[in-house]
Order: sequence, then structure tokens, then C-alpha cells
Amino acid sequence: MVNKNVLRKLSDQELEGYLKEGNRFVPEAVQIAFEILEERGRTFSEIEKTAVQQLIQHKKEEEEAKHTEEVETWKDHITQDSKAIRLYSRMTIFVSSVLFSTIPGAILLALNLIRLKKYFPAFLTVVFGFLFFIFQAYVLISRFDFGTTSSYSPEIGVVAAGALGLLVISVVVTPKKLPYQAESYMFPVILCVVTAVLMYFYFPEWFSYNPFARTIHLFRP
Repeated sequence: MVNKNVLRKLSDQELEGYLKEGNRFVPEAVQIAFEILEERGRTFSEIEKTAVQQLIQHKKEEEEAKHTEEVETWKDHITQDSKAIRLYSRMTIFVSSVLFSTIPGAILLALNLIRLKKYFPAFLTVVFGFLFFIFQAYVLISRFDFGTTSSYSPEIGVVAAGALGLLVISVVVTPKKLPYQAESYMFPVILCVVTAVLMYFYFPEWFSYNPFARTIHLFRP
């Protein structure tokens, strides 16, 4: 948000800089600077007014293009093209990481990277998955008392941070806007079932911080 009162403190010369081509200011700031100058008695010709409006429109189009590019970078580009490479979707990796820890998510992402022949990033992804699993368990078990009642759930934030970390790795390492076929859910399901079994039997030692694991623990005799 652009604070109009802040711009009012600027001199006319400084405000004129908002109307010049190539400036770094957002379109809202340009519009407000133009309005303030008019309030102060600055008279703009029709050509100048048109130039300012074109500048504002150009900046808006640049912002929209940048936003669209960011969305395209982060979303899955799943295709039905049979010739496209088969990968596990980012949503599958994210959900697996949130519900079953970063380890299954890291394994799925590493398999994607191996198929893309990015072997070293695949290795680092697996290392990240296991190290973050240890880190979040240590932080949550040693720093928070889950026996207290609170509307704030720190474990949710930390677990989500691990899943987001894998998502960032996927975006950075995977070629941008890479079209691919969604790989079968069979292996992710098997991987998550195995993790769920481990959660059931090793709840206090390994997974006591995980919200989903605590749900599974309720079914233990």
C-alpha cells in the first residue's frame, strides 16, 4: 500500500521524478504523485496527462506479467502428452511431506531429480529430508510442551516449513515450466503407508511431534 501522506511531504521536484519514464515506483505511487502535483497547482497538458496514464498502464501490465510468471513458476505443468517425462507432482510431494514428514517427500522429489539427471541435487534433497526430520523433532520435542492447551500449534508451522523447503528445492532445481505427465500414486501411497506404520509403532521416539502421527496413536491399544 502506498501512503499518500508520505508522498505529500515530498517536494514538487521529487514528485516529478515519479512521472519520469524508467522510474522504479509502483503504478499507485505514480498516480498519487500526479494527483498531489495537480492539487498543488501544477498544470499538465493533455500530452503530459496521456504520457502519465500510459506510464501507469505500462507499470500495471509489468506487475501483472511478473505475477503471472511467478504463478507459472510455482504451479505444476501437467500434460497429457505421452512423450513427456513422468514425474511426481509437487502437490503429491507437498502433501506427503506435511502428513508423513519430509522423508517420503524428499524421496519422491529425489526420484524426480534423478529422472531429470540431476543426481547431486537429488542427493542433497534426500539429505535435507532426513536432516530436517531430525531437526524438527529436536526443536519441537525439546522446545515446546504439547501437554499445554493452546490455540497455537508450533508443530504445524515447523512441519509445513519442511514441506515448503522441498517445494522451494523443486522450483529452483527443476527446469521452469517443464511439462510432464503425473506419475502414478501407487509408490507414494506405499511410501506413506510404510511411514504410517512406523508412526504407529515408533510414535514416542520418532514422530511424537507430528500431528498426523498423534492421530494414528489414538488407535493404539
